[in-house]
Amino acid sequence: MKTAYISLGSNVGDREEQIAAAMQALGARGVRIVRQSSIYSTEPVDVATQSWFLNCVLEVETDLMPRQLLRTFQEIENELGRKHTVRRGPRVIDLDILLYGSSVIRTAELEVPHPRMSQRRFVLVPLAEIAPALRHPVENKSVEELLAETEDRSVVHRCKSGAVGESGR
Repeated sequence: MKTAYISLGSNVGDREEQIAAAMQALGARGVRIVRQSSIYSTEPVDVATQSWFLNCVLEVETDLMPRQLLRTFQEIENELGRKHTVRRGPRVIDLDILLYGSSVIRTAELEVPHPRMSQRRFVLVPLAEIAPALRHPVENKSVEELLAETEDRSVVHRCKSGAVGESGR
């Protein structure tokens, strides 16, 4: 089993339900959720003229290799109705591999660590909640250090803690 950290986000429809459905789909495909950050309401970064996102980060264990995990994410996104119409635009669900163990992968279809994770508060804030001392395998800095150094000043507010779908929803 490999440990990976993944980001989930949604800004179309019932955002919380989309995240819950994606998490359920991950479990059904043998991706075991070990830890989950709180859910955060986040300001759009690249395309500002869209609705705010809900985001969270998961620590997972999986037997899937990185490209298999990517294909699994793409299948889940398609099943939940994601349409790739506007790059970095509105999306029903978005699943990204942030880190896969200490692997460094650079191919046309996949980059791990995620190439923009250290520039995104919507990734770093929830990741720092569950793994502040985790080290970036390329930058050799902790998530906490990356968060303190990022130039991104977008708004990231904690909505609630606990797993999506639990009581208090």
